[in-house]
Amino acid sequence: MVGVSEMGAVKPLLAAAAGRRPERRPVWFMRQAGRSLPEYRALRADRGMLEACFDPAMVTEITLQPVRRHDTDGAILFSDIVVPLKAAGIDLDIVAGTGPVIAHPVRTAADVAAIARLEPDAVGAVAAAVSMLRAELDPTPTALIGFAGAPFTLASYLIEGGPSRHYAHTKAMMYGNPELWHDLMGRLVDITVTFLRVQIQAGVQAVQLFDSWAGMLSRRDYEQYVAPHSTRVFAELDGAGAGGAAIPRIHFGVGTGELLVPMARVGADVVGVDWRVPLQEAIGRIGPGPALQGNLDPTVLFAGDEVIAAHVARVIDDADHAIAAGARGHIFNLGHGVLPDTDPDTITRVVDLVHSA
Repeated sequence: MVGVSEMGAVKPLLAAAAGRRPERRPVWFMRQAGRSLPEYRALRADRGMLEACFDPAMVTEITLQPVRRHDTDGAILFSDIVVPLKAAGIDLDIVAGTGPVIAHPVRTAADVAAIARLEPDAVGAVAAAVSMLRAELDPTPTALIGFAGAPFTLASYLIEGGPSRHYAHTKAMMYGNPELWHDLMGRLVDITVTFLRVQIQAGVQAVQLFDSWAGMLSRRDYEQYVAPHSTRVFAELDGAGAGGAAIPRIHFGVGTGELLVPMARVGADVVGVDWRVPLQEAIGRIGPGPALQGNLDPTVLFAGDEVIAAHVARVIDDADHAIAAGARGHIFNLGHGVLPDTDPDTITRVVDLVHSA
């Protein structure tokens, strides 16, 4: 049965997302698959990021490394948000120390019109990795999480040509040519939905939509230019599991405290909250309904065991108050990703603290 471990219990992450009482509080970490792990760095020493993302055996091994080391309740598929863009024919690379770099930024109507649909076979390697991972994870309490970049964040990379501080070109298109903007966003919704459906059909048990850069928008701009497209992504994934089953849909952004209400309305079952807003306050803004995910500040992991224990206890207490106030459940996570210099043993201790709470 999907979501049930060999021991017969519903996997904790899936239980919390569905409003059921898990056997233990689920915990996983964004960017846990890599970055801080020496075994990851050794494996990737002579392999490019995109090359690794299209190698099913390597995807499987990297995804499992943090699960073996930390006993996390979620295994986040090793990939990158630009993988479906690459598979759809966009000329891009992931440059070490920089991030995704687009060879020809998308800024004209001709550029937008040239964006092709994603063919499912083009990400067949990802599907193969998911199948391999399910075979490894099914007997365990750990759920497999698939993911994709949200249309706005993908659009920002495409328009800017890479990471940006001010998103001037992105906002110029959004404000100055809204018709072209919505055309681009619609095409990216199609790519995102296809990529997530491939993962779901292959067997992921939850999905997370990363809108990493949405926090640079005002609420008005988010509601006008972004929310309709994110809504369509979540709507098209409703009942996308085997036999029409629902799978948990998680929505995450950074610096999105002012956007929590509209982000919660686009259709996610779980809303990620970064460290800037306490979980109890987040559910107060959103109102009863979704489960919450988060929200330990990643830098706390550098502050020593006593401080870490106090902050973990605070997040858990805040989450319990949020559940009492109407949150469906809580999945412990950081407010953003694991920082590269984080001691892996510290991450393991956090998992132990959460599981013993």
